Amino acid sequence: MTRDEWIAAFAEDAGVKRPSPEEIRQLLDLAAVAAHSSERTAAPLTCWIAGRSDRPASELVEVAKRISEAP
Repeated sequence: MTRDEWIAAFAEDAGVKRPSPEEIRQLLDLAAVAAHSSERTAAPLTCWIAGRSDRPASELVEVAKRISEAP
């Protein structure tokens, strides 16, 4: 099963619309910033928080970058 097939099946079973290709890119960017700025386990938890937020993933990537650059 490919990544996209798995995501589509999981989204359907969870009762949510699967992410668009652009949203996938943004979420992967968000996960990368979190994983490289902290412990790797921050990445999935950051994406979980993003999913509960009303803010777009593109905006949250910028938030994550700002946090990662903080002293």
